[in-house]
Amino acid sequence: MISSPERAHRAVTWGLVSFLVLVVSALVGAVLGPVIAPVFPASLLAPPTPSASVPPWLLPPSSDAPLAGATPLATTAPEPVPASVAKQLDGLLVADGGSFSGEVVDGVTGQSLYSRAGNQPVAPASNLKLLTAAAVLTTLGPDAVLQTRVMRGSTPGSVVLVAGGDVFLGAGDSQPGQVVGHAGLATLARETAAALGPVHGQVSVQLDTSLFTGAPLNPAWATGDVDAGEIAPIAPIALNVAGAQPGDTAPRPSDPAMAAGNAFRDALAAALGPGANVADGVALGSAGQGAQQLASVASSPIADQLAYTLRESDNYAAETLARLAAAASGKEASIAGARAVLEATAQRILGTTAGLQLDDASGLAISDRISPADLAALMRAMTTGDDARLRSALDGLPVAGLTGTLAKRYPDNSPGAGFVRAKTGTLNTVIGLTGYVVDADGRLLVFSFVGNGLTPGSTANVSAVDAAASALAGCGCR
Repeated sequence: MISSPERAHRAVTWGLVSFLVLVVSALVGAVLGPVIAPVFPASLLAPPTPSASVPPWLLPPSSDAPLAGATPLATTAPEPVPASVAKQLDGLLVADGGSFSGEVVDGVTGQSLYSRAGNQPVAPASNLKLLTAAAVLTTLGPDAVLQTRVMRGSTPGSVVLVAGGDVFLGAGDSQPGQVVGHAGLATLARETAAALGPVHGQVSVQLDTSLFTGAPLNPAWATGDVDAGEIAPIAPIALNVAGAQPGDTAPRPSDPAMAAGNAFRDALAAALGPGANVADGVALGSAGQGAQQLASVASSPIADQLAYTLRESDNYAAETLARLAAAASGKEASIAGARAVLEATAQRILGTTAGLQLDDASGLAISDRISPADLAALMRAMTTGDDARLRSALDGLPVAGLTGTLAKRYPDNSPGAGFVRAKTGTLNTVIGLTGYVVDADGRLLVFSFVGNGLTPGSTANVSAVDAAASALAGCGCR
């Protein structure tokens, strides 16, 4: 879901004409659209007297916009001069150990305005999630939802919890206004109990995880990252994105699928009541072809899950969504299938897979490689490309100083605070930032800055990429 700060920021800084048209249309619709009111007998209400008035929200503002420096995007705004862009950035992209590479592209024309080894493949860290996002949105689609179902088992008294790829499940009741916990296992259990009716004999729960195949842990991931909770064994069902609580990443369960299965078993026992005999534990199983469906719950739309994934940079969500994209494109939902769908997406959007090395879908693997130029091209496709499905990825980009992984970066006096929207990427020796800004003249610029071989833990490297993006936001560079 989109936070209130993001909505406020988008209303000021996201100036694409199509978005402005939609906003104006929405306001007009709110005023002129049909109103549904209670129906009363005519004798109780006098005929209303029409009066012409302007709703307060359509009146001109009584003061200037509170955000100084906000410039609406304009297609007629002058394009920055490459030499001026380089003058701004070269002194900022100074690495503490290792080196920075980068690419800045005009959002309208696609012309490269700055390139420092921009075509050289580098380890992108979580900037790779942008390619994963593109694959998910162009295979599953932004409006798709994931069904978690309960089927009648093939043995008497058995029910089968069938994993449908939703790892955002909650243990309690479904919460329609949330992304994590949108579909709840307690709700699913109550619907299952109602469908079963009076139960005679023992009820047993089985879990079907056959949607995903192959190894649940990628050999490209460092053992230390698994131990630290950066990732967990990948499964097509989990609670709280394989976290102990919503928003938690560490510690993660060692078997996220079985943790969800046991939570459903407990919820079903509670729903059936104290007299029910529900077998302990959950076994792996399959409902079999033609089994009767007893109940189901649906996830929030894929676009919302993806926005969470990008905003919080959640590795587990990225890996599961990539496997779902593989399945949607006819490939196996495995490590190899996810790699194949990402490569196909790169070929379709970028026109090439040269220099790509894709060992996972989250960017956690230090062996991944993609160039800043390709990352910038992905961002341009999302902002101004022809495939409208990619626009949904923009809702998940953190806002500098406000949301997600950029919430605690960019001080209030930074020209980029509230204006830079970008995907972060962080490994021990890698810092990346890929996103977009509207510059001081109203020109849309997309960028990607990535440092490799950096001194671990150095705040100077984070400050360097943040300062570079801020410079783009504050400069006309002419």
